Amino acid sequence: MGEDGPVSDQPSRPSEPTTDPLAIAALDTERHVARSGWDQPPRLFALVPTAELVAHEPQLRATLSAADLTDGALSAVEQENLPRSADLESVLGRIAWPEGVTGCAFAVERMVVPPDAERDLPRDPDAAVERLAAHPDRRDVRLLVAVTRDGRSICLLRQRAHDADDQVATGPDLAPGLVAALRATFDA
Repeated sequence: MGEDGPVSDQPSRPSEPTTDPLAIAALDTERHVARSGWDQPPRLFALVPTAELVAHEPQLRATLSAADLTDGALSAVEQENLPRSADLESVLGRIAWPEGVTGCAFAVERMVVPPDAERDLPRDPDAAVERLAAHPDRRDVRLLVAVTRDGRSICLLRQRAHDADDQVATGPDLAPGLVAALRATFDA
């Protein structure tokens, strides 16, 4: 189970193409992360207006599609050298974005187990993780949460067992704790 509470077995899946710039940026970023496979460390992305990015780096225009250049489009810029830590709250608590950053996206892998699997766990954190990892109903998931400075958010969830672009679930509240932590990076 992730630190954000239980993950529903049936989050919604988009049935129609979206035109929301945040949703498009989140979907594109999730697919970018997925291309690198599983067992990745957490990854953080700044979301910036594509028009401003192209204004600063005109050579990028040739690599973008017409959809990438629509009004309000956002581009994800990966933030390299994210500190490795088991305590994501402390990592995210040290992040503050400059004014030109419209939003951010964060991808993290988690294992999800039924609530009863968390009963009677060993006190030692490593032994507890080992027991949970061996649970027969364990599911590996990757969350990608994207938020904007103005408070909008979207969460995407990909299961290792259903690892396909058309099997990514979306919802506004799949990871409320992570949404709140990412929003806080804009409060500084």
